[in-house]
Amino acid sequence: MAFVAESPFSGIRLVAIVGIILLHFAVFWALENGLAQAAMQIITGPLETKIIDEPVEEVEEPPPPPPKIEIPPPFVPPPDFAIDLPPVADTTAIRTTSVMPPPMPPPMAPAPVTKTPPRSPTKGLSQPEYPPTARRLNQEGTVTLLIYVLADGRVGDVKIEKSSGFPKLDEAAASHAKRAWRFIPGQEGNQPVAAWGRFAVTFKLIED
Repeated sequence: MAFVAESPFSGIRLVAIVGIILLHFAVFWALENGLAQAAMQIITGPLETKIIDEPVEEVEEPPPPPPKIEIPPPFVPPPDFAIDLPPVADTTAIRTTSVMPPPMPPPMAPAPVTKTPPRSPTKGLSQPEYPPTARRLNQEGTVTLLIYVLADGRVGDVKIEKSSGFPKLDEAAASHAKRAWRFIPGQEGNQPVAAWGRFAVTFKLIED
């Protein structure tokens, strides 16, 4: 039995190929004529669009900033000392110069004044009278007197610097000096001055 190969363009296949081609042409034609968009509207229906006004939130304005207060700078007291600035040299000024005389030497210190205390006169001082009571009791001793001699030589005051040990002898010496004695006054330079002097009186019994 002989085998006959089937032609690729058999009747069924040829019909299928022609159908596919026609379907593609139909789709292309529909797209060109807006049939696809009409079909889409029929399927989905008309679309309704609405504009929704969204509420606008009111934003409160911030309060105004507080006024700016200018703080004055702290007070700084001026310094208590003065600053001596050097003078600015003036190169155009005409200056006159004068020669100052040399300073005078300091005055010479005065020579020290010689002081001399009062002293007894050349003829000496009279001896006070021996107190009878002291003679009878055989009292003896030396009295040292401080005598203030005035500028004229008279006695201004008498003090007992050292006692003889017996009041009668001390009293007799002081009373006699104030009443009867005269002195050569003390001196400062060549001038007589009042001054204190020290003098002694000795009481001594002499056997007859």
